[in-house]
Amino acid sequence: MANILANVDQRTKLVGENRLELLLFSINSTQLFAINVFKVKEVVKLPPLNAMPGSHPHISGIANIRGVSIPVIDLRSAIGFRPVPPNDDANMIITEYNRSVQGFLVGKVEHIINMTWSDILPPPKMAGRNNYLTAITRIEHQGHSQLVSIIDVEKVLAEIIHYDISLSEGVLDETLAHEMPGRKILIVDDSATARRQVRDTLGQLGIEIIEASDGLQALTLLQKWRDEGKQVSKELLMMITDAEMPEMDGYKLTSEVRSDKAMAGLYITLNTSLSGSFNHAMVEKVGCDKFISKFQPDLLVEVVQERLRQIINL
Repeated sequence: MANILANVDQRTKLVGENRLELLLFSINSTQLFAINVFKVKEVVKLPPLNAMPGSHPHISGIANIRGVSIPVIDLRSAIGFRPVPPNDDANMIITEYNRSVQGFLVGKVEHIINMTWSDILPPPKMAGRNNYLTAITRIEHQGHSQLVSIIDVEKVLAEIIHYDISLSEGVLDETLAHEMPGRKILIVDDSATARRQVRDTLGQLGIEIIEASDGLQALTLLQKWRDEGKQVSKELLMMITDAEMPEMDGYKLTSEVRSDKAMAGLYITLNTSLSGSFNHAMVEKVGCDKFISKFQPDLLVEVVQERLRQIINL
């Protein structure tokens, strides 16, 4: 188990090449699930858990890992399956999302697969809005083709941790308030929960939000506007994009926009739950204007205000 996440530095090089690696695991006897390796810190056999009275029902307890207390979420019950007592196959996947560390109680951890984002597809529309998937893919597993469901971890966490969209006192620049209504921002994120968090935060300012659920969808929209003769950088105050998305990731999206003279001036902010230090390097490499880690309403508004000041020369 300790070697399953070896060579992390090598793995990070896949990000920005429209590739990713998925950690496969089971939470029941028939289905395979996955999360992006880049968000995984460690995989361990499920340790003894300490009860946490009054906690959310999906939190199984607290694990002590080398002196650090980590809340453990029963992923099976969190995504709508009937909870069952852990057995000998139980493992804990320790992850870092949105600047918080938590463990996910899962069953057997299988292995890591290397994929391109073009192989990762959105879940079927018939799955409805309440599903817990950001994407699906198909792999060869044990001699036959099998569907893999990629968990929308941000949705799981948002139902357990309250994300407050209210702004701290003094964050909103009153001299810019009249400049915000009617301004348009394109939000690109495969997680409907993440899009809603940004939409609800910026919607308070009167900003009009346009949404895309992956990089290819966003690029197609921008190219359509370009072909209609619209100036993309005038049409939008900015584009706020996630890094990891089906079909085309945020780095590839940024690179495509920057390589098109008609769109190259679009202001682009990378908004992701991936590691900060790595993303700052990628921002520089692909040409994003800003990087912010999820989910920080104050910082989100400050970035918007900074861009507005550039436009109106304040």
